[in-house]
This record gives sequence, C-alpha cells and structure tokens, in this order.
Amino acid sequence: MLETQPYQCPYCGEVVEALLDLSGGDQQYIEDCSVCCRPVVLDLRTDGRDWQLEVSREDD
Repeated sequence: MLETQPYQCPYCGEVVEALLDLSGGDQQYIEDCSVCCRPVVLDLRTDGRDWQLEVSREDD
C-alpha cells in the first residue's frame, strides 16, 4: 500500500513529497530532497494502516 506525504525539507525548508510503502512495516531510509538534493532521513512507523513519518537531517 503506497501513500504520498508532503514534508518540509530540514535543510532548505521547501515542501516536497515522499512516497511511502506502508506494507513494509517500520522503516528508516534516506531520500535526497528533490529541491536541494541533500540527504533527508525519513523514519516511518506503521502498523500497515495507521502511520507516522518523522523527518530529520542526516547529520542530526
């Protein structure tokens, strides 16, 4: 199950979208910001239906 979620880049402040795969359970991965190309850590917590996304800088 895929969901799109807008988030604010912790580097440049622009709002970009992430494509989240909720069927994979809890995940943490790095995705480059589509605006400034810096690495953003996406921390997804899900039970397959409800989910929460936290975004942080790679150097945090």
